[in-house]
Amino acid sequence: MPRTLIEVNRDSEEPLYRQIRKAIEHGIGVGTVDAGGRLPSSRELARELGLSRNTVNAAYQELVAEGFVESRARQGLFVNREMRSFCAREPEPAAQRYDWESRLRDLPSRRDTLPHLEKQPNWTGYPYPFLAGQVDLKAFPARAWARALNDALYQPHVQYSLQDSIAADDPLLVEMLCNRLLPARGVQATPEEVLVTVGSQQGLDLLGRTLLGAGSTVAVEDPGYLDARHIFVRAGATLLPLPVNGSGLQPPPSLDGVDLLHVTPSHHHPTNVTLSIGRRRELLSLVRESGTVIVEDDYDSEFRYQGRPTPALKGLDETGQVVYLGTFSKFLAPGLRLGYVVASRELIRELRDVRRYSVRHPSGHTQRALALLIQSGEYHRAVRRYRGQLMRKWEAVCAAVNTHLPWHTTPPPGGVSLWMTGPPGLDSRKLTALAQRRGVLIEPGDLYFLADSPPLNHFRIGFAAPRPAAIDPGVHILADLLPQAMT
Repeated sequence: MPRTLIEVNRDSEEPLYRQIRKAIEHGIGVGTVDAGGRLPSSRELARELGLSRNTVNAAYQELVAEGFVESRARQGLFVNREMRSFCAREPEPAAQRYDWESRLRDLPSRRDTLPHLEKQPNWTGYPYPFLAGQVDLKAFPARAWARALNDALYQPHVQYSLQDSIAADDPLLVEMLCNRLLPARGVQATPEEVLVTVGSQQGLDLLGRTLLGAGSTVAVEDPGYLDARHIFVRAGATLLPLPVNGSGLQPPPSLDGVDLLHVTPSHHHPTNVTLSIGRRRELLSLVRESGTVIVEDDYDSEFRYQGRPTPALKGLDETGQVVYLGTFSKFLAPGLRLGYVVASRELIRELRDVRRYSVRHPSGHTQRALALLIQSGEYHRAVRRYRGQLMRKWEAVCAAVNTHLPWHTTPPPGGVSLWMTGPPGLDSRKLTALAQRRGVLIEPGDLYFLADSPPLNHFRIGFAAPRPAAIDPGVHILADLLPQAMT
């Protein structure tokens, strides 16, 4: 190798050994270093360059590690012939970036034009976080949950926490669901009829992928649950909006041609009204005639503050056409992402197979910990305690809106938010922006309607997350801002 092959710049910020390594690689690429030829020893090259052997050895070690140079016992270092084409050469013209747009499949998700509900990621930093879907962080049973997580890592539970369960769910959690939770909702189920999910939203996704496709029609409440609409549209379905009033979803004359009906009967999302028993029976009669599947999203069913909770629609199901979705996220914490599907065993078997090849199964550790929390009684104690806290907040927010806002409201006795309907001239989007500047977070209501020009005079006040003392002053601020939000 000629001495002129390598020149080092001692004033450069690049380390000397890297300069040597790059020069040799370049020489191999352009042919000034023979392919298969022997390199000078580190002592020889160090003497020629006036550098230490350690510097040269560092360069050689990189070349050997990357395969450009081979070390042969008692012979020295030789250029690897096969690597010449990979060595650095003269700079080539800048390559164009890969065109990913042309490779992306034309999926229904790319044609999803529905609005998205955005949540403030730093909502805990606001003094009045009236956001539905967030919980009071202090209400979480942290000690009981930590104890359950710890117990789940010791015998006889550790196997279920840490093993690969393939497509199976934790048997103890399924037992707790069948024996301790579902009967309170009027639902009787066997383990073969239960699937644990990563939140109820995964249940909706699995149902969409299993039951829907291009040409399917899904009837949805209007206003209604926005995320469910996204999931159905991305499965290829067309949405059919059905109106809602004070008694819940208004059943149409017929459901012929409708593949799936999504409904939130316990507490309608987002207005919180309860579907009347008469309408429940009417819907069941309609689906028997049409063959439609009902997906009952049991939204916030635990949180009713007056009277007894209405039994689930699934409890009235005699044909097996109702698919029941439940979640632990609304009570325990949204971040835990645990829910479940209850349906006929044929459907559950198919959903389990679909889930297996997407997420396999939800966290075994989390499943076993939750099962232990329910078995110990701590879960139900925490539910009762949290329900009492929410009832007091509900009373406070009802009093605040009827004291400060210039219209009277009679909210349904349940849920974790109030659906507010202001005068026709109210622009809830403008009110939302004005309120955020004053530290108040609310949600505009137009996102929940399917119409091209939805009404703007609705908004939501979530009362689970804020401190009780913040409810009245926060609503007072909203009242002060109302005149500025009128069009």
